[in-house]
Amino acid sequence: MNSSDRTPIHILGAKCPVYRQIPLAKMTTLRVGGPAEWYIAPRRLDDIYGALNWASSEGFPVTLLGAGSNLLIGDRGISGLVVSTRYLRELHLDEVSGEVTVAAGFPLPKLAWQLANHGISGFEWAVGIPGTVGGAVVMNAGAHRSCLADSLRQVEVLEPDGQIVTLPRSALAYNYRTSCLQGSSRLVLQATLQLQPGEDSAVVRQRTDKHLKQRHGTQPYHRPSCGSVFRNPKPQAAGWLIEQAGLKGYRVGGVHVAYEHANFILNGGHGTTQDAIAVIRHVRETVRQVWDVQLQLEVKLLGEFDQDVSDFL
Repeated sequence: MNSSDRTPIHILGAKCPVYRQIPLAKMTTLRVGGPAEWYIAPRRLDDIYGALNWASSEGFPVTLLGAGSNLLIGDRGISGLVVSTRYLRELHLDEVSGEVTVAAGFPLPKLAWQLANHGISGFEWAVGIPGTVGGAVVMNAGAHRSCLADSLRQVEVLEPDGQIVTLPRSALAYNYRTSCLQGSSRLVLQATLQLQPGEDSAVVRQRTDKHLKQRHGTQPYHRPSCGSVFRNPKPQAAGWLIEQAGLKGYRVGGVHVAYEHANFILNGGHGTTQDAIAVIRHVRETVRQVWDVQLQLEVKLLGEFDQDVSDFL
């Protein structure tokens, strides 16, 4: 089967077809990266089970892909099976208790607004984050001095052997923008959050809207980016260090450091992952020289790259 073949195959036990050599660039927020060797976008858990059994029988590695934010996919793409969770969007909320169980593919902004409409508070901070619940669980996404770990009660994951396991928050080793799920072979299926019920929905919507406007006013929200590139080296802010080093607008090929917020890189329309890596490497080295601070990546690298990225890992 050649690289241009888009004919799906059907796996025993799964109604969702699997495709070969599907381009992934349009499935990421920076709009860069190569293809998936094999790709599936299940709408129910049974399709995941069937796909994982097939991948195991073929000896393929499995990579989970949510909304494609906060990651860089190599220009050569991702080998094995890529499982997109973007269509896993079940939501169950209890307006009395404030308990919310939500599937991995549910978009964070949509969840923030739905909770606000039901008068459930504590998730307003997430309205401006262009990711999914699954990704937020793995990386402990956060904004406005709040993060996912603040409200998470437990998470349901699929183990490599096909077993479904429920893990409490205490088992996830949460820290700033990280958890023990990063780099693991566990697949997040759904999360249970404990939030605050019973507030006037108009008030919650007002706070949610305020967070969104603040995000729009300080970050390049509607332009192709991968989100915050570096973790903040507390008590300092990565964006401030980069800006003061004179790097706003620094460009390689089609990728440049954003003028609105220096901890973002933007794709002007023809950028590649190789361009992005070159920009990131220059920014990190310049900040190290100017400030004697070694910035750590917040963005995650996936797949195979045209250049050596071992210094990022």
